[in-house]
Amino acid sequence: MALAPGETSETFIREVDENLRRDQAEAVVKRYGKVFIGAAIVLLLAVAGWLFWKDRQATQAAENSEAFAAILQDIGGPKSSGSAGRLDALAENTNGSMEGAVRLTRAALALQDSDRKTAIAQYKAVAEDKSVPQAYRDAATVRQTQLEYDSLKPDEVIARLQPLAVKDNAWFGSAGEMTALAMLKANRRPEAVALLNAIAAEQTVPPTLRARAEQLAAGLNIPAAPAAR
Repeated sequence: MALAPGETSETFIREVDENLRRDQAEAVVKRYGKVFIGAAIVLLLAVAGWLFWKDRQATQAAENSEAFAAILQDIGGPKSSGSAGRLDALAENTNGSMEGAVRLTRAALALQDSDRKTAIAQYKAVAEDKSVPQAYRDAATVRQTQLEYDSLKPDEVIARLQPLAVKDNAWFGSAGEMTALAMLKANRRPEAVALLNAIAAEQTVPPTLRARAEQLAAGLNIPAAPAAR
């Protein structure tokens, strides 16, 4: 093929290459065009579905928050008689932090109504539910142990509260105090005294707990009376 005036071999080759690629692209579009369009539609539908789900989640969370606030407002008032059922229904329709707060409130309400068995069951369920944030699970563990303390063996109390009865944990004061008392029951006095002293020295622990721990530790540090001869 003769070259046009002023046209170089390099220019000619480039034009042929571009034409070839354009022809190949057109062939691909003709062959797979419907597939590409279908995939694009599926992708758009998926994105739209995800956006709708996120919006619905946000709307549902707002509705649940309003419902929870209304229940809290009614507790203790003339409308409090149906609060337990409303809390149970709300707990089934929510998750995460909201679920933890609702179920802890349900347990507290049961305890307020002298329904100790239901309260313990509610706290136990929250403590064992890994879908609930750890902060709520820890709170439930402490409250459950407080209610069951007299019926538990010392080793059970110590084992259950071991992850919480440590410095820098938010529940160090309450969990540590119960652990120390359980240690006393188990004849582990030196460990109990050391733990009580640690609680008394920890500035993040509430003052009332620190003062009580200090008094208990001081009493336990009194040397035992010599045996009679």
